[in-house]
Amino acid sequence: MKLPCYILCFVIFSSTYFFVICQNVPGPRRQHASTLIGTRAYFFGGEMATSRSNEVWYLDLSSSFNVLTPPWHSDGIMPVGYNLGSSCLSPFDNSTLFLVGGRTWIITATTYTYSYTSSVYKFDSKISQWSTPIISNFNSSFASRDKIQSVIDIHGRIFIFGGANENNSIYYNDMNILDITTMTWSTQIQSIPTYLDYTATLLPNGLIIYIGGHSGSNSIVNLNSMSQVQVFDTKSYTWSNQLVGGSIIASRAFHSAVLTQDGNIIIYGGSTTLGTSLSIDNVFSDIAVLNTDTWVWSVPSISGPIAPPLARHSATLYKNYMILAFGSTSKSILYTNNIYILDIQNYTWVNSFNINIPTTTNSPTVQSNSNSQTSQEDHNSSNLYIGIGICVAVVILAVILFIVGFFIYKNRHKEIIKIPGTSMMDDDTLENHISTVYTS
Repeated sequence: MKLPCYILCFVIFSSTYFFVICQNVPGPRRQHASTLIGTRAYFFGGEMATSRSNEVWYLDLSSSFNVLTPPWHSDGIMPVGYNLGSSCLSPFDNSTLFLVGGRTWIITATTYTYSYTSSVYKFDSKISQWSTPIISNFNSSFASRDKIQSVIDIHGRIFIFGGANENNSIYYNDMNILDITTMTWSTQIQSIPTYLDYTATLLPNGLIIYIGGHSGSNSIVNLNSMSQVQVFDTKSYTWSNQLVGGSIIASRAFHSAVLTQDGNIIIYGGSTTLGTSLSIDNVFSDIAVLNTDTWVWSVPSISGPIAPPLARHSATLYKNYMILAFGSTSKSILYTNNIYILDIQNYTWVNSFNINIPTTTNSPTVQSNSNSQTSQEDHNSSNLYIGIGICVAVVILAVILFIVGFFIYKNRHKEIIKIPGTSMMDDDTLENHISTVYTS
């Protein structure tokens, strides 16, 4: 009876293989760019273990889902492979995106080659079309600039501070501004130290808050203190140094930050780094909240399944959900493709994204919301039933194919030619004999 067993094993393996492989899931990566466009959280490029990605992916946030089976969708490819850059969404149509800076790569089927092609790419998310805009007065020293984060104001001005060149031999302290209404570039040399690997957050009052990251030069580099932040006023084009009190937050780079509706900046993760190589060392898994009214750090109490340490990941805020994606979890695990969701209303890591939870404008508290919890449990049950249904369907398919294979085997067994003088044979001998008979 070996043949039915082989058929059963093949069916189970094939069902599992196709169920897993056919999922539309991006590969593990880090150093990507991300932007929220409507109900889609977009992700662009990134560094992968053996290549640089030119893929465009998005999460569909228009319906509820479980973090183990997120609704990934591929949205084509970019003109180049891309990492260590930044992205901004036009405030005028909320559909046009600009990729600024970063490292660009020429991608082939088997290789990727660094090649500076353009410092700005334009993406029309309505038709998934890429273009390279023509820019006046472009700053040639910005070519191949990376390790930056850009912000865009309501007037369509993109602000990009500092960064480094492609081989980390030059660190910058200039403020580059791209006006997307005229496609005109301007550059201002600043008097503050160089900055890279930071987070930049634009407040409604026009202030850009720069948190963490590195400063120095290619020979001497330091992590910036979290007890002070650099503030750039987009109205007066002036800098100020803001001291921050409250909880002591460890210095870091490669972290993420989001701005809540009540003006708090929430940061997650990041890491310390090794020397001038700026490679990841100790990766953090903590959450800290900066109150931009009182300039005080606080560390909230967290509940739920804890997310792992993350660095070089991305964070997107949609309603009350802070969605973390991809990144490195340690200096040995550099590439992942998981997502983690923090409900900032009660600082709880959740397993499900529930579209029915209302957006709050109040400061998050540690108190649980019983209605939200009940809704979440119902959604978890729904996902469980879906998973059970899929498993049952796979098992039924396997049983049907097994039965069909068994009857085929029985029919072949009945057709075996009886050879005079032979006795009962074991399975191996029988199979060899059957082969001999049917090849004549």
